[in-house]
Amino acid sequence: MGFRLPGISNTKRSLTPFQTVSKTSDIPKGYFVVYVGENQKKRFVVPILYLNQPLFQDLLSQAKEEFGYHHPMGGITIPCSEDTFLDLTSHLSV
Repeated sequence: MGFRLPGISNTKRSLTPFQTVSKTSDIPKGYFVVYVGENQKKRFVVPILYLNQPLFQDLLSQAKEEFGYHHPMGGITIPCSEDTFLDLTSHLSV
């Protein structure tokens, strides 16, 4: 699956699990958005299949403990550093 990035003409890139996108309409089917970071939150589009992974479920449990079901960013906010998130998700298989 590919899409065009604004500002990059005639360049196709495939979506990676860690691709950031700017609009809700840019989220492809089978993916969802999470916000990650301790101070400045960064938006990531990740595969829905991550929801079945125990390591990712641990992150969601941490998010529930910290924020409950109210997430200040309007989406799932994961309370860890960007580096920790990237390291953990690099071990997930989809």
